[in-house]
Amino acid sequence: MVERNRFLTFLSHAVLLLGVLIVAFPVYITFVASTHTAAAIVQAPMPLLPGDQFWHNYVAVLTGSEHGPGSAAPVGRMMWISLVTALVISIGKIAISLLSAFAIVYFRFPFRMFFFWAVFVTLMLPVEVRIFPTYKVVSDLGMLNSYAGLTIPLIASATATFLFRQFFLTVPEELTEASRMDGAGPMRFFIDVLVPLSATSIAALFVIQFIYGWNQYLWPLLVTTDESMYPVVIGIKRMISGGDSAQQWNLVMATAMLAMLPPALVVMLMQKWFVKGLVDTEK
Repeated sequence: MVERNRFLTFLSHAVLLLGVLIVAFPVYITFVASTHTAAAIVQAPMPLLPGDQFWHNYVAVLTGSEHGPGSAAPVGRMMWISLVTALVISIGKIAISLLSAFAIVYFRFPFRMFFFWAVFVTLMLPVEVRIFPTYKVVSDLGMLNSYAGLTIPLIASATATFLFRQFFLTVPEELTEASRMDGAGPMRFFIDVLVPLSATSIAALFVIQFIYGWNQYLWPLLVTTDESMYPVVIGIKRMISGGDSAQQWNLVMATAMLAMLPPALVVMLMQKWFVKGLVDTEK
């Protein structure tokens, strides 16, 4: 039996508290800056307590009624584009990966393993290697400044295909035989058996891919030139233009706080499923 040591307990909690403070303090400073005027932020020392411009600043950035020398696009529109992009990427990656893993595991066709390894090898290619030909294809198809251009090139995932394949290999063969004896076809077996069994993996992957889609920067930077199609991450960068004194830093910080909310909410709401999907030992 391990005895509890009060000093070690105190030390471990102190280290955890210190880690939380290190991570949370920049977020707190961002929130404080989003509640002051631009003039109050640049003065020395900067205020460390929230100001009285909270509603004014957040309404201003959501509606685009005030802006500095940079982009004037409403942040509400940017967040909608980011939300659609993140949902399409995450749901698309999961759907395509489930179907591709199902085909690789349960269908016998020529060069089956060749195609699997061809998909897997794409993990070894950095994004920069394939980003120019991908951009050329998207441009030739007229998908610049569109939801299709923001999402379709990013919805294939070798990692998710590999993870689902490994899980499907652990599904007992008896389930397949029982479904076949009950007259279930391949898609019925896939929908009624494999998808429910994969629920925790799907949830964990959804959280990861949603954050991945929401935080996309390099690809939207290339395929969006119109302010009306900026996602919020690009919008923050476009709002910063010129010297420090010319910036409306209170509006930039308010936009940054708004950009943090959806990923944080997804993680908090799906935390139980996310952890279970990563550590479930029954797989």
